[in-house]
Amino acid sequence: MAGADPAAVSERAKQRQRDEMGTLGSGNHYLEVQHVARVYAPELAEAFGLREGDVVVSIHCGSRGLGHQIGTEYLREMALAAKAYGIELPDRELACAPLRSEVGQRYLGAMRAGINCALANRQIITHLTREAFAEVLPQARLELLYDVSHNTCKEEEHPVEGRRRRLFVHRKGATRAWGPGHPGLPAPFDRTGQPVLIGGTMGTASYVLAGLPQSEARSFSSACHGAGRAMSRHQATRTWKGRELVEELARRGILVRSPSMRGVAEEAPGAYKDVTAVVDAAEQAGLARKVARLEPLVVIKG
Repeated sequence: MAGADPAAVSERAKQRQRDEMGTLGSGNHYLEVQHVARVYAPELAEAFGLREGDVVVSIHCGSRGLGHQIGTEYLREMALAAKAYGIELPDRELACAPLRSEVGQRYLGAMRAGINCALANRQIITHLTREAFAEVLPQARLELLYDVSHNTCKEEEHPVEGRRRRLFVHRKGATRAWGPGHPGLPAPFDRTGQPVLIGGTMGTASYVLAGLPQSEARSFSSACHGAGRAMSRHQATRTWKGRELVEELARRGILVRSPSMRGVAEEAPGAYKDVTAVVDAAEQAGLARKVARLEPLVVIKG
Protein backbone atom coordinates (compact mmCIF):
# COMPACT_ATOMS: atom_id res chain seq x y z
CA MET A 1 0.00 0.00 0.00
CA ALA A 2 1.64 3.21 -1.15
CA GLY A 3 2.08 5.95 1.44
CA ALA A 4 2.57 3.64 4.43
CA ASP A 5 4.58 5.24 7.24
CA PRO A 6 5.81 2.72 9.84
CA ALA A 7 7.31 5.62 11.82
CA ALA A 8 3.74 6.80 12.54
CA VAL A 9 2.98 3.49 14.27
CA SER A 10 3.68 3.31 18.01
CA GLU A 11 6.04 0.79 19.57
CA ARG A 12 3.09 -0.69 21.48
CA ALA A 13 1.23 -1.36 18.22
CA LYS A 14 4.36 -2.86 16.63
CA GLN A 15 4.84 -5.17 19.60
CA ARG A 16 1.28 -6.44 19.27
CA GLN A 17 1.89 -7.01 15.55
CA ARG A 18 5.04 -9.05 16.17
CA ASP A 19 3.19 -11.32 18.61
CA GLU A 20 0.20 -11.92 16.35
CA MET A 21 1.38 -12.26 12.74
CA GLY A 22 0.13 -15.50 11.23
CA THR A 23 -2.95 -15.68 13.47
CA LEU A 24 -6.65 -15.33 12.66
CA GLY A 25 -7.85 -13.49 15.74
CA SER A 26 -11.26 -13.62 17.35
CA GLY A 27 -14.68 -12.23 16.49
CA ASN A 28 -15.93 -12.92 12.98
CA HIS A 29 -12.49 -13.84 11.62
CA TYR A 30 -12.15 -17.35 10.24
CA LEU A 31 -10.50 -19.82 7.91
CA GLU A 32 -13.01 -22.03 6.12
CA VAL A 33 -12.62 -25.02 3.84
CA GLN A 34 -15.64 -24.73 1.56
CA HIS A 35 -17.08 -26.39 -1.52
CA VAL A 36 -18.53 -24.61 -4.53
CA ALA A 37 -22.18 -25.54 -4.16
CA ARG A 38 -23.59 -23.54 -7.07
CA VAL A 39 -22.38 -21.46 -9.99
CA TYR A 40 -24.61 -18.60 -11.17
CA ALA A 41 -22.45 -17.09 -13.93
CA PRO A 42 -20.43 -19.83 -15.67
CA GLU A 43 -18.32 -17.47 -17.78
CA LEU A 44 -17.28 -15.44 -14.73
CA ALA A 45 -16.73 -18.54 -12.60
CA GLU A 46 -14.46 -19.96 -15.29
CA ALA A 47 -12.41 -16.76 -15.31
CA PHE A 48 -12.17 -16.98 -11.51
CA GLY A 49 -11.17 -20.66 -11.66
CA LEU A 50 -14.32 -21.85 -9.84
CA ARG A 51 -16.30 -24.97 -10.75
CA GLU A 52 -19.16 -26.71 -8.97
CA GLY A 53 -17.77 -29.34 -6.61
CA ASP A 54 -14.42 -27.63 -6.21
CA VAL A 55 -13.02 -27.28 -2.70
CA VAL A 56 -11.72 -23.82 -1.82
CA VAL A 57 -10.27 -22.08 1.24
CA SER A 58 -11.50 -18.67 2.40
CA ILE A 59 -9.54 -16.58 4.90
CA HIS A 60 -11.03 -13.57 6.67
CA CYS A 61 -8.71 -11.68 9.00
CA GLY A 62 -6.82 -8.41 9.20
CA SER A 63 -3.91 -6.77 10.94
CA ARG A 64 -5.05 -8.05 14.35
CA GLY A 65 -4.10 -5.99 17.41
CA LEU A 66 -1.94 -3.67 15.35
CA GLY A 67 -4.90 -2.08 13.59
CA HIS A 68 -6.92 -1.91 16.80
CA GLN A 69 -4.03 -0.22 18.61
CA ILE A 70 -3.51 2.28 15.78
CA GLY A 71 -7.21 3.16 15.81
CA THR A 72 -7.39 3.49 19.59
CA GLU A 73 -4.35 5.75 19.82
CA TYR A 74 -5.29 8.08 16.97
CA LEU A 75 -8.91 8.23 18.13
CA ARG A 76 -7.66 9.55 21.46
CA GLU A 77 -5.26 12.01 19.85
CA MET A 78 -7.84 13.35 17.40
CA ALA A 79 -10.46 13.75 20.13
CA LEU A 80 -8.04 15.91 22.11
CA ALA A 81 -7.06 17.94 19.03
CA ALA A 82 -10.57 18.44 17.64
CA LYS A 83 -11.23 21.87 19.21
CA ALA A 84 -7.98 23.24 17.84
CA TYR A 85 -9.30 22.47 14.34
CA GLY A 86 -12.72 23.98 15.07
CA ILE A 87 -14.42 20.57 15.16
CA GLU A 88 -17.27 20.00 17.62
CA LEU A 89 -17.73 16.28 18.27
CA PRO A 90 -21.25 15.03 19.06
CA ASP A 91 -19.62 11.75 20.12
CA ARG A 92 -16.04 10.93 20.98
CA GLU A 93 -16.18 7.92 18.65
CA LEU A 94 -16.56 10.38 15.76
CA ALA A 95 -13.16 11.94 16.44
CA CYS A 96 -11.49 13.20 13.28
CA ALA A 97 -8.94 15.67 11.95
CA PRO A 98 -8.37 17.52 8.65
CA LEU A 99 -6.67 15.27 6.10
CA ARG A 100 -3.85 17.73 5.51
CA SER A 101 -3.20 18.32 9.20
CA GLU A 102 -0.12 16.87 10.84
CA VAL A 103 -2.10 14.30 12.82
CA GLY A 104 -4.27 13.50 9.78
CA GLN A 105 -1.22 12.71 7.67
CA ARG A 106 0.34 10.61 10.42
CA TYR A 107 -2.88 8.64 10.80
CA LEU A 108 -3.11 7.91 7.07
CA GLY A 109 0.50 6.70 7.09
CA ALA A 110 -0.12 4.47 10.11
CA MET A 111 -3.38 3.10 8.67
CA ARG A 112 -1.65 2.22 5.39
CA ALA A 113 1.07 0.45 7.35
CA GLY A 114 -1.72 -1.51 9.04
CA ILE A 115 -3.12 -2.48 5.63
CA ASN A 116 0.30 -3.82 4.65
CA CYS A 117 0.44 -5.92 7.81
CA ALA A 118 -3.05 -7.26 7.14
CA LEU A 119 -1.95 -8.31 3.65
CA ALA A 120 1.20 -9.90 5.08
CA ASN A 121 -0.79 -11.68 7.78
CA ARG A 122 -3.06 -13.30 5.21
CA GLN A 123 -0.03 -14.27 3.12
CA ILE A 124 1.49 -16.05 6.12
CA ILE A 125 -1.75 -17.90 6.88
CA THR A 126 -2.13 -18.82 3.20
CA HIS A 127 1.41 -20.23 3.19
CA LEU A 128 0.71 -22.30 6.32
CA THR A 129 -2.56 -23.52 4.80
CA ARG A 130 -0.79 -24.63 1.63
CA GLU A 131 1.77 -26.51 3.74
CA ALA A 132 -1.02 -28.30 5.63
CA PHE A 133 -2.80 -29.28 2.42
CA ALA A 134 0.48 -30.48 0.88
CA GLU A 135 0.91 -32.96 3.74
CA VAL A 136 -2.55 -34.49 3.30
CA LEU A 137 -3.38 -33.82 -0.37
CA PRO A 138 -0.09 -33.39 -2.27
CA GLN A 139 -1.89 -32.95 -5.61
CA ALA A 140 -4.06 -30.07 -4.38
CA ARG A 141 -3.49 -26.68 -5.98
CA LEU A 142 -4.35 -23.59 -3.93
CA GLU A 143 -4.01 -20.64 -6.27
CA LEU A 144 -4.99 -17.20 -5.01
CA LEU A 145 -8.25 -15.82 -6.43
CA TYR A 146 -8.19 -12.39 -4.78
CA ASP A 147 -6.99 -10.64 -1.64
CA VAL A 148 -8.54 -7.34 -0.63
CA SER A 149 -8.58 -5.38 2.62
CA HIS A 150 -11.68 -3.71 4.01
CA ASN A 151 -12.33 -1.45 7.02
CA THR A 152 -9.88 0.92 5.35
CA CYS A 153 -9.74 4.37 3.79
CA LYS A 154 -8.40 4.58 0.25
CA GLU A 155 -7.84 7.54 -2.03
CA GLU A 156 -9.75 6.99 -5.28
CA GLU A 157 -11.27 8.93 -8.15
CA HIS A 158 -15.06 8.91 -8.60
CA PRO A 159 -17.73 11.01 -10.36
CA VAL A 160 -19.47 13.53 -8.14
CA GLU A 161 -22.13 15.89 -9.54
CA GLY A 162 -20.93 15.48 -13.09
CA ARG A 163 -17.17 15.68 -12.61
CA ARG A 164 -14.51 13.27 -11.41
CA ARG A 165 -12.96 14.04 -8.06
CA ARG A 166 -10.30 12.54 -5.83
CA LEU A 167 -12.02 11.14 -2.74
CA PHE A 168 -11.06 9.28 0.40
CA VAL A 169 -13.44 6.31 0.43
CA HIS A 170 -13.81 4.65 3.82
CA ARG A 171 -15.30 1.15 3.62
CA LYS A 172 -16.42 -0.12 7.00
CA GLY A 173 -18.58 -3.21 6.70
CA ALA A 174 -18.05 -2.87 2.96
CA THR A 175 -15.61 -4.00 0.30
CA ARG A 176 -14.46 -2.58 -3.02
CA ALA A 177 -16.40 -3.70 -6.10
CA TRP A 178 -14.73 -2.29 -9.21
CA GLY A 179 -16.60 -3.09 -12.41
CA PRO A 180 -15.23 -4.36 -15.74
CA GLY A 181 -12.87 -1.96 -17.48
CA HIS A 182 -11.67 -0.25 -14.33
CA PRO A 183 -8.04 0.81 -14.90
CA GLY A 184 -6.98 -0.51 -11.49
CA LEU A 185 -7.89 -4.11 -12.34
CA PRO A 186 -5.35 -6.59 -13.72
CA ALA A 187 -6.22 -9.24 -16.32
CA PRO A 188 -8.50 -11.19 -16.38
CA PHE A 189 -10.52 -9.08 -13.92
CA ASP A 190 -10.50 -6.09 -16.28
CA ARG A 191 -13.02 -8.08 -18.33
CA THR A 192 -15.05 -9.62 -15.49
CA GLY A 193 -15.02 -7.01 -12.77
CA GLN A 194 -13.31 -7.39 -9.41
CA PRO A 195 -14.07 -10.51 -7.36
CA VAL A 196 -16.28 -9.47 -4.44
CA LEU A 197 -16.02 -11.83 -1.47
CA ILE A 198 -19.01 -11.83 0.91
CA GLY A 199 -18.80 -14.00 4.01
CA GLY A 200 -21.88 -15.52 5.55
CA THR A 201 -21.86 -17.76 8.63
CA MET A 202 -20.29 -21.07 9.58
CA GLY A 203 -23.65 -22.75 9.15
CA THR A 204 -24.88 -21.23 5.89
CA ALA A 205 -22.72 -20.03 3.00
CA SER A 206 -20.42 -17.41 1.57
CA TYR A 207 -20.60 -15.90 -1.91
CA VAL A 208 -18.28 -14.78 -4.67
CA LEU A 209 -19.62 -11.92 -6.77
CA ALA A 210 -18.16 -9.68 -9.46
CA GLY A 211 -18.24 -5.91 -9.46
CA LEU A 212 -20.53 -4.04 -11.87
CA PRO A 213 -19.88 -0.77 -13.72
CA GLN A 214 -22.89 1.01 -12.22
CA SER A 215 -21.65 0.45 -8.65
CA GLU A 216 -19.29 3.41 -9.06
CA ALA A 217 -22.13 5.90 -9.40
CA ARG A 218 -24.35 4.14 -6.86
CA SER A 219 -21.90 3.39 -4.05
CA PHE A 220 -18.41 4.63 -4.99
CA SER A 221 -17.63 1.09 -6.29
CA SER A 222 -18.57 -0.63 -3.03
CA ALA A 223 -20.57 -3.63 -1.91
CA CYS A 224 -21.18 -5.26 1.47
CA HIS A 225 -18.45 -7.57 2.77
CA GLY A 226 -20.62 -9.86 4.90
CA ALA A 227 -24.10 -10.79 6.02
CA GLY A 228 -24.09 -8.37 8.95
CA ARG A 229 -25.13 -9.13 12.50
CA ALA A 230 -28.79 -9.50 13.46
CA MET A 231 -28.02 -9.43 17.20
CA SER A 232 -25.18 -8.45 19.49
CA ARG A 233 -22.50 -10.88 20.61
CA HIS A 234 -23.78 -10.61 24.17
CA GLN A 235 -27.30 -11.54 23.10
CA ALA A 236 -25.94 -14.44 21.04
CA THR A 237 -24.13 -15.95 24.04
CA ARG A 238 -27.37 -15.77 26.02
CA THR A 239 -29.23 -17.55 23.22
CA TRP A 240 -26.82 -20.34 22.18
CA LYS A 241 -24.17 -22.59 23.72
CA GLY A 242 -20.97 -23.05 21.78
CA ARG A 243 -20.65 -26.79 22.39
CA GLU A 244 -24.22 -27.42 21.26
CA LEU A 245 -23.60 -25.45 18.06
CA VAL A 246 -20.44 -27.44 17.33
CA GLU A 247 -22.36 -30.72 17.75
CA GLU A 248 -25.30 -29.49 15.65
CA LEU A 249 -23.03 -28.41 12.80
CA ALA A 250 -21.10 -31.70 12.99
CA ARG A 251 -24.37 -33.56 12.39
CA ARG A 252 -24.72 -31.50 9.22
CA GLY A 253 -21.21 -32.45 8.10
CA ILE A 254 -19.56 -29.15 9.10
CA LEU A 255 -16.55 -29.47 11.40
CA VAL A 256 -15.83 -26.51 13.68
CA ARG A 257 -12.51 -26.03 15.45
CA SER A 258 -12.14 -23.19 17.93
CA PRO A 259 -10.26 -22.59 21.18
CA SER A 260 -13.29 -20.73 22.57
CA MET A 261 -16.82 -22.10 22.86
CA ARG A 262 -17.98 -18.63 23.85
CA GLY A 263 -16.53 -17.35 20.58
CA VAL A 264 -18.51 -20.01 18.69
CA ALA A 265 -21.71 -18.90 20.43
CA GLU A 266 -21.00 -15.26 19.54
CA GLU A 267 -20.75 -16.26 15.89
CA ALA A 268 -23.82 -18.51 15.84
CA PRO A 269 -25.45 -18.64 12.39
CA GLY A 270 -28.68 -17.33 13.87
CA ALA A 271 -26.90 -14.20 15.12
CA TYR A 272 -26.48 -13.02 11.54
CA LYS A 273 -28.81 -11.82 8.81
CA ASP A 274 -29.74 -14.13 5.95
CA VAL A 275 -26.65 -13.90 3.75
CA THR A 276 -28.56 -15.03 0.66
CA ALA A 277 -31.06 -12.20 1.09
CA VAL A 278 -28.21 -9.72 1.63
CA VAL A 279 -26.38 -10.91 -1.50
CA ASP A 280 -29.57 -10.84 -3.56
CA ALA A 281 -30.17 -7.25 -2.41
CA ALA A 282 -26.63 -6.26 -3.44
CA GLU A 283 -27.17 -7.80 -6.87
CA GLN A 284 -30.60 -6.22 -7.33
CA ALA A 285 -29.14 -2.84 -6.35
CA GLY A 286 -26.59 -3.20 -9.16
CA LEU A 287 -23.56 -3.26 -6.85
CA ALA A 288 -22.23 -6.70 -7.82
CA ARG A 289 -23.26 -9.84 -9.73
CA LYS A 290 -23.50 -13.31 -8.18
CA VAL A 291 -20.88 -15.76 -9.42
CA ALA A 292 -20.82 -18.70 -6.98
CA ARG A 293 -22.12 -19.94 -3.65
CA LEU A 294 -19.61 -21.51 -1.25
CA GLU A 295 -20.79 -23.79 1.58
CA PRO A 296 -18.59 -24.68 4.58
CA LEU A 297 -17.01 -28.07 5.27
CA VAL A 298 -14.45 -27.14 7.95
CA VAL A 299 -14.51 -23.94 10.03
CA ILE A 300 -11.50 -22.74 12.01
CA LYS A 301 -12.04 -19.86 14.42
CA GLY A 302 -9.15 -17.97 16.00
